[in-house]
Amino acid sequence: MTTWTCFDVTMDGAVAHVRMNQPQRHNAMTPAFWAEIPQLFRQLDAAGGVRAAVLSSVGKHFSAGMDLSVFANAGTLGTVDVAARERFRHQLRQLQGSFHAIAEARFPVIAAIQGGCIGGAVDLATACCLRYCSREAWFCIQEINIGMMADVGTMNRMPKQIPEAVMRELAYTGDRLGAERAERLGFVNGLFDDAAATVAGALAVAQKIAARAPVAVAASKEMINYTRDHSVAESFTYMNALQPGVFDPEDIARAVAAQKAGQPAAFADLPAIAPPLG
Repeated sequence: MTTWTCFDVTMDGAVAHVRMNQPQRHNAMTPAFWAEIPQLFRQLDAAGGVRAAVLSSVGKHFSAGMDLSVFANAGTLGTVDVAARERFRHQLRQLQGSFHAIAEARFPVIAAIQGGCIGGAVDLATACCLRYCSREAWFCIQEINIGMMADVGTMNRMPKQIPEAVMRELAYTGDRLGAERAERLGFVNGLFDDAAATVAGALAVAQKIAARAPVAVAASKEMINYTRDHSVAESFTYMNALQPGVFDPEDIARAVAAQKAGQPAAFADLPAIAPPLG
């Protein structure tokens, strides 16, 4: 098992619990964070045994977002000339890819959020399938407050998750979106009284997902992601290509038999992902 600097990872059956563990920094996203998080989620995905994951954090806030140390190298994030802008674009793609690893994992990822979810943490939350919050939690697209546009996923995913007018309000003003309003808008799936209850609730949902057929859950995630970004007609074409490849009569028979018996079904894990050739 890999030892992580910024995260604690535990397993309960087929459910992974990934916790950001730098409360002294309000779980700010340091260079080590950006290096570890894609590696962590790709490792969990490659193993095949994870059927759902909860992403939470230790401390008062879910995350304060991008740590200023990421901006320390002006040569990397400068835009003074063509070469600098090309380095900037490469760095930006790397940062975005860190959260793509969450969005593209075969298993659903559930965010359990307490306190502030700020700046880059909103990018992170939008890459998750589901979001549960404590009642005092809040979201802030902080980038506009420091003179820049959010660029690691918030502007790309969040407009598909909340009404456009609200998205514009938050992106233009940098105002906070409280948990209760976020739930009313459908951005948050449910509210709990405190951080501990939020994590427990998210883990309970993860266990429920983990009890379903993993191939069907993975295909459902892939299909929903595709439909979000394509027309209805295109999504039907994609489904008609995807479904024959994942339709498993044996899993269906197991699920039906388990329901009749009042027992959980025993499904096979997702296959492990082999490393690239060569």
